[in-house]
This record gives sequence, structure tokens and C-alpha cells, in this order.
Amino acid sequence: MGLIHDDSFYLPSTQVELGDALGLSAVHVNRVLQELRTENLFTWQSQIVQIVDWAGLQQRAEFDPRYLHLTNEPR
Repeated sequence: MGLIHDDSFYLPSTQVELGDALGLSAVHVNRVLQELRTENLFTWQSQIVQIVDWAGLQQRAEFDPRYLHLTNEPR
């Protein structure tokens, strides 16, 4: 959609707003974001989020790209 440039995007939300949107406490959101920063997976400064390590972030999130496809594939 053209909203990501150089592995970064604008996110005009606070951690509290992010927690509200996800149904999580602000404390939990803060702790998880701190862990991800410590693992050097991303940075978040002045409403700009930059993904530093896509592969590491996908692994940490246990991301499976197969869910994006509607065909039935064996797991």
C-alpha cells in the first residue's frame, strides 16, 4: 500500500492506544516492546517504527505466511 519506506512506517499512536486497540494493558505492551527493542528487532522513535530485523521479528512472532493463503495445505 506504499506506507512503508526503508523498512519503517509512521505510527501516530501511543503505547496506551496500542494496548486499547489490542485489548492489552499498557504495562504489557510496554514490556513486550522493551523486549523487542532489547532483541534489536525494531526501533520506535517520534512516531516512526523501523523494523531492524525482519527475519528475527517473524521468528519471535512465530509468523507463518501460509495463513495468508486460502488454500488448504498440510501443516
